[in-house]
Amino acid sequence: MDRTAQQQPPTAQHDPPESDTSASQAEPSESDGVETGADAVVAALEAAGVDDLFGVQGGAIMPVYDALYDHDELNHVTMAHEQGAAHAADAYGIVTGEPGVCLATSGPGATNLVTGLADASMDSDPVLALTGQVPTDFVGSDAFQETDTTGVTQPITKHNSFAQDPDTVGDAVGTAWALANDGRQGPTLVDLPKDVSLAETTSEPDSPETPDTYSPPTEADEVVVRAATEALEATQRPVILAGGGVIKGEACDRLRSFAREYEIPVVTTMPGLGSFPEDDPLSMGMAGMHGTGYANLALANCDFLLGVGTRFDDRLTGGVETFAPEAEVAHVDIDPAEMSKNIFADYPLVGDARRVLDQLDDAIATGPDLTEWHETCKRWVETYPLEYEMPDSDPLKPEYVVETADAVTPEETIVTTGVGQHQMWACLFWEYTEPRTWVSSHGLGTMGYGLPAAIGAKVAAPETEVVCFEGDGSLLMTIQSLSVAVRENLDITVVVLNNEAIGMVRQWQDGFFEGRHMASEYGWVPEFDTLAEAFGARGFRIDEAEDVEATLTAAHEYDGPAVVDAHIDPEENVYPMVPSGGDNARFALNDEQLEGLE
Repeated sequence: MDRTAQQQPPTAQHDPPESDTSASQAEPSESDGVETGADAVVAALEAAGVDDLFGVQGGAIMPVYDALYDHDELNHVTMAHEQGAAHAADAYGIVTGEPGVCLATSGPGATNLVTGLADASMDSDPVLALTGQVPTDFVGSDAFQETDTTGVTQPITKHNSFAQDPDTVGDAVGTAWALANDGRQGPTLVDLPKDVSLAETTSEPDSPETPDTYSPPTEADEVVVRAATEALEATQRPVILAGGGVIKGEACDRLRSFAREYEIPVVTTMPGLGSFPEDDPLSMGMAGMHGTGYANLALANCDFLLGVGTRFDDRLTGGVETFAPEAEVAHVDIDPAEMSKNIFADYPLVGDARRVLDQLDDAIATGPDLTEWHETCKRWVETYPLEYEMPDSDPLKPEYVVETADAVTPEETIVTTGVGQHQMWACLFWEYTEPRTWVSSHGLGTMGYGLPAAIGAKVAAPETEVVCFEGDGSLLMTIQSLSVAVRENLDITVVVLNNEAIGMVRQWQDGFFEGRHMASEYGWVPEFDTLAEAFGARGFRIDEAEDVEATLTAAHEYDGPAVVDAHIDPEENVYPMVPSGGDNARFALNDEQLEGLE
């Protein structure tokens, strides 16, 4: 076969019009209706009610961007890197509850999205990715910037498709948006060959709909509901474990009323922060490897565990054989695949979290008497409080920085983070009372997530304060996103908890690798306040505790992106801590206790 002939450009591109003086001098006008596959893609986004997009231009996706030119109602945020576009879209979806949309070109553009899509997949976050692709005639020929995008992303997307027809491409995008949004949320992707985007069509896409074959469960089996409520009525030490699915399922109000009606203590997972207010007397805080001691003790000693919207991952459970060992487990989740995957469910309640909680409430005849259990939980809270030593002089404690940032910002402030020690301090020392105010990377643990996520969160909620906690190591992975925050004049505050190290790695090396600090300590990092000024943001620096409140207040009050370089104690570790795979009831509160658990 003649390889050169095989790779001739597709014929779908429009031929240039014949010379016409009047036409060449006419002002460009907005097109009416759909004329190309790219127009259909944009029309599908509009039909889905999409307002904002995050992306990076490139050759194969250029037809879609050209179609966006006349659609000012669609706000496009040009990111500095495609990974940042995916994280921004992910955060947008967390804050709004509906899919965030990211765009990238073929080849490296698409592969740069992979980390963000894998992150969204692990956390069940709604994201729609649109990627350019080489023309269909070139696919398989190793053309310039060709990658098998659907093949690469198939394991990390809820659904993906390769567009083959300009008449159906709009509906393909609408279907992908609907699938990202409905049931168990997650990332979807549509790969858009350039010839399909450029080809002529007048086919208007319908409103986004999932396929007829897609039917996520709504109500749990009534027999299982009755059995679960009978067990709950007989319990003496019940606990509700609220996961991220409570928030995604819009079930927070229902869970709060359920817990309060029957006075059941509530523990949250890290993705579930904000699902139940941490200032409520029933709140036991976050459980898991770095959860509160009292949350982990409540789980370890309960006799009935109602897990709602949680996948019981290893960072939550520790060793599965020691997790809630005395409890009967009722598990509420919309995805049947999660039932008994990690923790055996005595009562598998497959359905929508809000509806299943209604079913349980309707079926309960009499709530249990939990007076003694409340006293026990209260004693644990008093015995193992979250605390840290605050020296009279240096070094600066990161916990104090987080607590002070919480104090000087409004209650509904959105917190985003990267991954590392700073993430855990932000979990533990900021008080979360509302859903969709905690935005972080959980299952994948993606360093650098915080700053692009702050951009997505701010675009999603422009009237809400956004504070991003980052570590110096984490921030350096996506710091180019600061240029986007400056260009878009986004009023976000980035607080760098700077210990000149990949702090969590250094902590693990101290705890489990005899203190051998291999590739975890930098010894030198940029001056982030000075770097912020070079980007056009406002830079601040904190070295002493006495400057924390005033500096954070000034950064908060600055109208635009601000970066606070807080130089913290480089030896400060995150506690409580449970060794990986350990018994969560045997948690360490300091270095000496951790040594005893090894």
